[in-house]
Amino acid sequence: MGLNDSPGAMRNGRGLSDQWAESVVVRPRTTERHITVHKRLVLGFALSILTLIIVTAVAVVLSLRFEECGGQDRDGATGETGPRGSGGSARLNGSRGERTGDRGDEEALHPWRNSRLPGTVRPRHYDLRLAVYMDNFTFSGEVSIELECVNATRFIVDRVSVTAEAGAGGRSANRPGGGAIRVHRHFPFPANQMYVVVLHRELKPMRVYRLNMSFDAAIEDELLGFFRSSYTLQRERRYLAVTQFSPIHARKAFPCFDEPVYKATFSLTLRHDPQYTSLANMPVESSSLSDEDGWVTNRFARTPRMSTYYLAWAVCNFTYKETQTNSGVTIRLYARPDAVASGAGDYALDITRRLLGFYQDYFKVQYSLPKLDLLAVPKHPYAAMENWGLSVFVEQKILLDAEVSSSSYQMELTMVVVHEICHQWFGDLVTPVWWEDVWLKEGFAHFFEYVGTDFLFPKWNMEKQRFLTDVLHEVMLLDGLSSSHPISQEVEQATDIDRVFDWIAYKKGAALIRMLANVMGQPLFQKGLNVSSCAQYSHFNFSWKTFSFPYKHHFNLKFVQMMDRWTLQMGYPVITISKNQSEQLPTHYITVSQEHFLYGQEVRRNNSLQWQVPLTVAVGNASAVCLESLIWINNKTGRDMGLDSDVVILAVSPLRAGYLPQGVPLQLIGYLPEETSFLPWHAASRALYQLDKLLDRTEEYRLFSDYVLKQVASRYHQMGWPTNGAHPEGNVLQASYQTEELQRELIMLACSFGNKQCHRQAVAYISDWISSNKNRIPPNIRDIVYCTGVSLMDEDVWEFIWMKFHSSNAVSEKKILLEALTCSDNTFLLNRLLNLSLTSDLVPEQDVIDVIIHVGRNPQGRNLAWRYFREKWDVLNARYGEALFMNSKLISGVTEFLNTERELNELKEFIQSSGVGAGPALPRALEIVEGNVRWHRLHQRQFYQWLRKPPGPALG
Repeated sequence: MGLNDSPGAMRNGRGLSDQWAESVVVRPRTTERHITVHKRLVLGFALSILTLIIVTAVAVVLSLRFEECGGQDRDGATGETGPRGSGGSARLNGSRGERTGDRGDEEALHPWRNSRLPGTVRPRHYDLRLAVYMDNFTFSGEVSIELECVNATRFIVDRVSVTAEAGAGGRSANRPGGGAIRVHRHFPFPANQMYVVVLHRELKPMRVYRLNMSFDAAIEDELLGFFRSSYTLQRERRYLAVTQFSPIHARKAFPCFDEPVYKATFSLTLRHDPQYTSLANMPVESSSLSDEDGWVTNRFARTPRMSTYYLAWAVCNFTYKETQTNSGVTIRLYARPDAVASGAGDYALDITRRLLGFYQDYFKVQYSLPKLDLLAVPKHPYAAMENWGLSVFVEQKILLDAEVSSSSYQMELTMVVVHEICHQWFGDLVTPVWWEDVWLKEGFAHFFEYVGTDFLFPKWNMEKQRFLTDVLHEVMLLDGLSSSHPISQEVEQATDIDRVFDWIAYKKGAALIRMLANVMGQPLFQKGLNVSSCAQYSHFNFSWKTFSFPYKHHFNLKFVQMMDRWTLQMGYPVITISKNQSEQLPTHYITVSQEHFLYGQEVRRNNSLQWQVPLTVAVGNASAVCLESLIWINNKTGRDMGLDSDVVILAVSPLRAGYLPQGVPLQLIGYLPEETSFLPWHAASRALYQLDKLLDRTEEYRLFSDYVLKQVASRYHQMGWPTNGAHPEGNVLQASYQTEELQRELIMLACSFGNKQCHRQAVAYISDWISSNKNRIPPNIRDIVYCTGVSLMDEDVWEFIWMKFHSSNAVSEKKILLEALTCSDNTFLLNRLLNLSLTSDLVPEQDVIDVIIHVGRNPQGRNLAWRYFREKWDVLNARYGEALFMNSKLISGVTEFLNTERELNELKEFIQSSGVGAGPALPRALEIVEGNVRWHRLHQRQFYQWLRKPPGPALG
């Protein structure tokens, strides 16, 4: 795919803008620069301005226009509730509590030098009108913003990254009694992505004004703001345009107060070629065709109050299917016409209908809008975006072809949909005040991925099982690093925002909320929505202090004091429970202690951080166990628990941190042949793959792989392979989910570690497909078979898979075919794939990162991917640097399995020369690689020594 268009280029006379505020251009004119608010002499003044414009022949200038509108909005409301004046301003600018309001002379005189908008005025309503030109990928617009003055000020400061143009004529009439306010000057302040209007006199508190601006910009070939995408239908290239404004990219599309606390209502009008359909957060209120050019103009209903980054629109020629909830909400799924016709969107449409009802019942709050559209787009920076009433998904996360999709693919798709629908409440309805509390909305939604999925499919048992391995264990690996951070972080600059959207926010947030839910139950979530005190939900922003109330239980611990330890400190404790060893204490007395868990012998011991930990204890013996009880651990706690056992140590991820001898986990793995449940196998396999990547380039690797195969063999042969063909009734969920997933886990382990029978079966499947041109490989294991076949067979198989990748229309199939291409042992083919992915449009733009990461996971491709990443860093950073997660995902994926001194030194050199713009991802990568190298230096010999002579029977 091509890079962004050059700044300053012209298309049909409309100027194109760069993606950041540095590109905001105020084009010069020779007359005095000023902006007016009309008084009663508006006609004469306008004529004088017009005369000056004609004399100087200036056609393009900035136009900002103010009107005093009185104290009421157009439907008679008096604005948002709550105190005004200095108190209201302090709340608007609150970050980690409330600001004092006394920000010093510099900030008062130059509010644009502060990284946050000043809060002296706040938007109430946007009237936004856009004309979209899909023939040359540009758009022009006008916005009229109703502003309420909170504190007297001469400054209007907002955010804008589009090119402003002339628009001397106002779009709304003066109101009787309105006054004029002359503008002294206006200018961009790129350092903080702001635009400043300085007035000759102050705006008055509790009055409403109107700001009018017109602007032009490009529909960029990128992934943020208002961007374009394309697909092929019947060999014809078709285009669409869609928005992605989170977290700070609404300003790329129109001038606005682009911070989450500034909630307002929006009236949107879209004008475009009639061959396209336009969508927005709300339903179309009126539609008309122009007699002059035949273009359609759609005016959408006014939204509830919401943050700018949840505003959304799209212009496309998709078709749709629809359904309705029992409460009358219309749900539509829009996608490519062929995908809709094939039924690929039916599954997501059905579960969305069920989920809306589930969340309404669970939260005791009705869904707020009359409709919810699900839009499946070919290109998107994230899995999905929860825009209120118009949720956007990348095709791979919402379209499902049941004939070729595995149960794991369906599970992943299900959880993405569950996550985004939860955001219609936690996120859209109630919104974090500022980005430091983003973990709240993302933690809630991530936790409800498991709760909501269990509602849809109770037998999956997601919250009790997969949450432990996929969330809790996963985030402990990250949060056990010294480069971790508190879940709630200070955010001041725009560049700080990206770092709060990481797995610490999502997964640790979810784990903390799950811990609270186990203590407090369902009322926690109803408290989060503040249903008792928030009559107008659309006004409501929330922060961690929303939950700051004393929660009384039998130990009378204060809720917020306990949670501050978890939200304002990084890391987590390792808990040690030991039986009494002192003669001065009762026999059944136990001691519970904690210390900060960190990887690495040099930094591991840190007792300065302490947590309040809810611990569930059940005491008993071989014949009986008493009821569970809840105790709270703070520092060191002693209790008489009646224990009749030896010392118990509870530790997480202890092997690589050095808490346990290297042989202990391997002894535990020796129990697996007796295990029949999916969860222990799944947890073990995740740990084994981590060890595999540490060891797969060592001379004695065969010792490890043979040991794993020995543990896998009996259960693998017992479970066998799934039968040929699609699942009964075309639904991958008809069979037992747990059984299918265990079978899949065992086949993956067997093939990955070199089981010969597994290899023969995979090769036989691929050979049959090539010879018959009929794919009889069971959908649930296709990714395993494809990868194994490509790694074992010749170049012709790679070319065959490459051809199938291009010819397949099923998005789930295309995904696993592309990943299979990275499994080759042929470095020439791997290098070819890397180059094709970045320099052509043969690989979807959002899939390029996955290609590089998967090549790096291949032992034969690790050096290739690492070198390619460094050589192409400038291109990759330019393309993906602004997209949340993408850069950090790429950096982590390419570096996490580097483990030699040479690779460590190369990483240090790369950070020194190119580390700017990567945020915390590179320091975290450095710590992980240092840990890998340290493990090899300190533990590799002991590890292989145990494998050569296993000491005694397995633990059981």
